[in-house]
Amino acid sequence: MTTAVPETLSRGQRVMHLGPDQLFATASGLRDDGFLTAVDVTAVDYVAHPGRNDLPADVTPERFEVVVLLHDHQRCERIRLRVQVPEGDPAVPSLFDLFPGTEAMEREVFDLFGIVFDGHPDMTRILLPEEWEGHPLRKDVDTGRIPIQFREAPEPR
Repeated sequence: MTTAVPETLSRGQRVMHLGPDQLFATASGLRDDGFLTAVDVTAVDYVAHPGRNDLPADVTPERFEVVVLLHDHQRCERIRLRVQVPEGDPAVPSLFDLFPGTEAMEREVFDLFGIVFDGHPDMTRILLPEEWEGHPLRKDVDTGRIPIQFREAPEPR
């Protein structure tokens, strides 16, 4: 597949650096090329590391980054997609229509980082209660300021 996005090599693995508007088309093309399994969808908050230097010169770093790991079983090859996501509009397209196994992973990223996956069939919290305010894996959440919620222990039988 020929791409118009910057690529690097990290630990022997191809890494494609994308903007949110390039994610779905790039992932679709990679799936057509044999990357049939989405191994992981996660995110990183770089608010404490704005000057990171591991990006190609023509890629503008953003506060958030969605990381997608795809696997081609025939060629035994992995490829990593690093999507720069702006703080002011933390949204990327959902990959659920391409890789149905991403449903829970996208919900987890939404729940813990507040990044929305447009087109996801059930963009609701998966780990925290619906009434929870904020996203605990964002680096601007004060350490120790998240209230701990305990449940009553069941009565012994």
